[in-house]
Amino acid sequence: MSLMLQKILAGVLFALILIKGMDLVVDSLMPVEVAQAPSKPSAGEASAATPAQPAAPEKPLPVRLASADPAKGEDVAKKCASCHTFNQGGPTRVGPNLYGVLGRAKASVAGFAYSDALKKLGGDWSYADLDKWLEKPAAMVPGTKMTFAGIDDGQQRADVIAYLKTVSPNAPPPPQ
Repeated sequence: MSLMLQKILAGVLFALILIKGMDLVVDSLMPVEVAQAPSKPSAGEASAATPAQPAAPEKPLPVRLASADPAKGEDVAKKCASCHTFNQGGPTRVGPNLYGVLGRAKASVAGFAYSDALKKLGGDWSYADLDKWLEKPAAMVPGTKMTFAGIDDGQQRADVIAYLKTVSPNAPPPPQ
């Protein structure tokens, strides 16, 4: 194979790799959501639209906590580890250390710059407060610095709270 042909093939291969690489980068930055067009009912189906089934109501927190799995919660909490530590004496990162958070006074980790909104909240972190916070921090405390979107799944939140209980030696008993 001549040197010129090798250079042409190398250039084509490089261009293909470059295009695929850019495609991957763009896809990771801007995920595509495909909207499904409503389908037309077939001749055998009724033309009236069937009403969507409402989502099942979330189980109460004590019920979710009774079946919570701390190991699953630790796994879910791995996404929190980029901003928080969970070990005793662990450092403050973007967020405060969460060791002992359950039952601890809100906005009380020394040296962490909490938002004014969270400082005004007062009280201790209860199971119910953590459940509400983990669901959507900005809804619980408008003006919080925490940008985490939250955890929609109630059982996953209960699992995380069960994990946080394992790293909170002074945690109060769970609600009944």
